[in-house]
Amino acid sequence: MPDVVASHIDDYLCASFEMDKEKATYITAFNPAATSKDAHHVLLFGCTEPGSKENIWNCGEMANSDESSEMKYETGPTCASGSTIIYAWAMDAEKTELPKGVAFKVGGSTSIKYLVLQVHYANIDKFIAGKTDRSGLVLTTSSLPTPKTAGVLLLSTDGEMAPHSLELFEVACKIQQDIIMHPFAFRTHAHKLGLVNSGYRVRGKNDDQEWTEIGRRSPQLPQMFYPIEKDVAIQQGDYVAAACTMLNTNSHIVRIGPTGNDEMCNFYMMYWVDGDQLLNEDVCSSSGPPRYYFGRDRHLNVDKIPEEAFHIPPPPNGPAPGENLQGGHHMMMQHKEQSHKRRFHYESID
Repeated sequence: MPDVVASHIDDYLCASFEMDKEKATYITAFNPAATSKDAHHVLLFGCTEPGSKENIWNCGEMANSDESSEMKYETGPTCASGSTIIYAWAMDAEKTELPKGVAFKVGGSTSIKYLVLQVHYANIDKFIAGKTDRSGLVLTTSSLPTPKTAGVLLLSTDGEMAPHSLELFEVACKIQQDIIMHPFAFRTHAHKLGLVNSGYRVRGKNDDQEWTEIGRRSPQLPQMFYPIEKDVAIQQGDYVAAACTMLNTNSHIVRIGPTGNDEMCNFYMMYWVDGDQLLNEDVCSSSGPPRYYFGRDRHLNVDKIPEEAFHIPPPPNGPAPGENLQGGHHMMMQHKEQSHKRRFHYESID
């Protein structure tokens, strides 16, 4: 960010960078230049048109509310047209390098004419002290084409959870496009109440349906893209699905939303394809609880969901032995209540 100043916690600020329109650029690595002390998250989008013609603008959902930044910057969406997710960072995650022969293709003849950096600010102490911020990403790029092109599919939900409750946030979409995707990295994202996020390829029907894990990780650990150890090719007719298990320890309802006091259920899947034809629709979303569960989709056989989908995994994708999350008591509650929770949701749905 070019020496920006945020006025409030939960401000979202964006900055745009124009790409070479004549020649494509190939991104092969992302090196964060940010700290969780200042930034809740950093997202990189590809846009056909940025959300503002200004170099910096207020691009959060709170941009038009009374609690947003003091009109220091113009307000607008992240992208005015052609929005594509490229990269996401949070919680002091480390550098991400793409596999050999894989790159994100931007500029040139692609629809990505601009890169837009979005930073969600979690702390404004430095700004109160008169300092500015230069959080961002250092990109490794090349002008040489690669045989494989990278893309990102985001699975996310809306929804809410009752006070003092364990809840499942679930989302699934069918791949309608004629495409073969090879997932190679995944990232989970939630706020304070997330226990575990998991993603799956769902193939087949009825009793022959198979749920194959893409990735599973506690979102309380550094939120970088982690490698997928096996080839889980996804093709036309398959479903992609994700589940977030959360424990609301508060005495009030918590909803999905943009601030640190809200929650988020996100599962990012980074994939490559041969050539450069990526998914046309790169966001899969659901209305979340209490309106949507897997059991309400007649194409999904919930009896085939692996039991570990809702369990916190062992290290490195879960906490080390003795390491506490949310005060240390929720892991016991999660395992104790999970089987009842699944029966309640699925047996009550036709």
